[in-house]
Amino acid sequence: MEQIFKRKIFDQIIKFINTDDILVLHGSRQVGKTSILYYVKNFLEEKKFITYYIDLEDSRFVKILDEGVDNFVNFLEEKGLITNDKKRKDKIYIFIDEIQYLKNPSSFLKIIADHHKNLKLIVSGSSSFEIKNKFKDSLVGRTLNFEIFPLSFEEFIEFKKIKIDRKILKQKTLTSKTLDDLKNLFKEFILYGGYPKIILSKNLELKEKYLQQIIDTYLKKDIRDLANIKEVDKFNKLLEVLASQSGNMLNVLELANTCKLNKQTVEHYLFLLENTYIIKLVRPYNKNIRSELFKTPKVYFYDTGLLQMLWLKNLQKEIIGNVFETAVFNELVKKYGKNNIFYWRTMDKKEIDFILNFKNIVLPIEVKLNFFNFNPTSINYFIKKYNLKNYKVVGFEGEPKNKFHYYPWQN
Repeated sequence: MEQIFKRKIFDQIIKFINTDDILVLHGSRQVGKTSILYYVKNFLEEKKFITYYIDLEDSRFVKILDEGVDNFVNFLEEKGLITNDKKRKDKIYIFIDEIQYLKNPSSFLKIIADHHKNLKLIVSGSSSFEIKNKFKDSLVGRTLNFEIFPLSFEEFIEFKKIKIDRKILKQKTLTSKTLDDLKNLFKEFILYGGYPKIILSKNLELKEKYLQQIIDTYLKKDIRDLANIKEVDKFNKLLEVLASQSGNMLNVLELANTCKLNKQTVEHYLFLLENTYIIKLVRPYNKNIRSELFKTPKVYFYDTGLLQMLWLKNLQKEIIGNVFETAVFNELVKKYGKNNIFYWRTMDKKEIDFILNFKNIVLPIEVKLNFFNFNPTSINYFIKKYNLKNYKVVGFEGEPKNKFHYYPWQN
C-alpha cells in the first residue's frame, strides 16, 4: 500500500476521537479525505483500538446500511466486532467513506449516536450540499464538521519528502539559497495546485492528465448529476469563464449573458459549485453586516491547478497574477478558515485584496506578484479608517521593502 501522509487536520480530528460526536469530513473528491480516514484508522489500530472501514462506493455496503441500524449491527456481529459479552464495552471506531450515498444518512447516524454509544463514527462526504440536504435537524449537536481542502504549502513540502524546518517558513531573513529553494517550491505549488495525486505525479503530462480526469469524472459529472443539469455545454462554459475570473468581482448578469443562461440558473450553479468545494465567493468587509450581504462578491477557486486546466487547458510554465492571488487566498483559507476572509472596496475604487477578520483581529492583506507594484494608498486609507497598526503585502518577485512585506509561505 502506498504511503499515507499525515495532514495538518489530523491534529484537530484526534482531539475529538474519544467524544460521542460523529466526526464528519467535508471536501471535494480527490482532495484526500479517504487517506485521512485511513491515517486516523491506522493511528487507532497502533493504539490497539478496534476499527472497521466501509466504502459506500461499494453498493453492497450501501444496501447493508440502508436496511437499517439493526441490520448493520448484525453485520458487525457477524464480523466478530460486536459480541454478546455484556462485560465487553470496547469502543469500536467505524469509518464510513462517502456517507451521502445512503438514502437517509441522518436517521442512520442519529440512531447509532443515541443508542450505540460504543460505536464511534468518523464519516466523509464529497458534497456538503448533498449532505446538508440529507442531514436533518435531528443531528444538531451530534456532529462535528471538518473541512478538507487541497494541500497547504507546508503539506506540499512534506508530500515531496523535502526536509525543511517549519521555523524557516516563518523567518523573515533567509540566505539567498534557501530563499531561491522556497521560491522554486512555491512556484511549483502554484503552477500545479494542491491535489495530492497531482503533487505525487512525476511528470507534467501525468499531472495534466490526472487534473483533466478530476474535471471530467468528478467535477463536471458529479455536479451535473447532482443538479440534474440538462444544458451541459453551457454549464461547462460557465466553469471556464469562472476560472478565467478567479480573483475578480462576480457579475452574475454578465455571466448569464456570456453562457446564455438565465440569472437564476447561474446563481443556482454558483451555489452548487461553492457547496462542492470548487469555488468560494468572498464577500466584502463591512462592519454593517446587512449592507455587506448585498454587495458583489469576488470569486476564487480552491485549487490553482484545476483553475488553470479549466481556463487555459494546460498547466503553465510561469505564474499569472490572478493565479498567484488565488494561491494566497487558498493558503489563508487553510490557516484561518474560509469564513474569516473578506475583501474591501470603496465606491471610488480603493480596494484591498483580502481583509482577514480572525479572533477579533482585523488585518488588511494586499497581494502583488511583484513587490515593486504595491501602491500603499488603499492600505493607508484603510488602516487610518479602522485605527489599525499592521498590514501585509504578500509578494513573490522583487525585494520586500519593509517589515510589512511577506512571501506567501510566511502567512
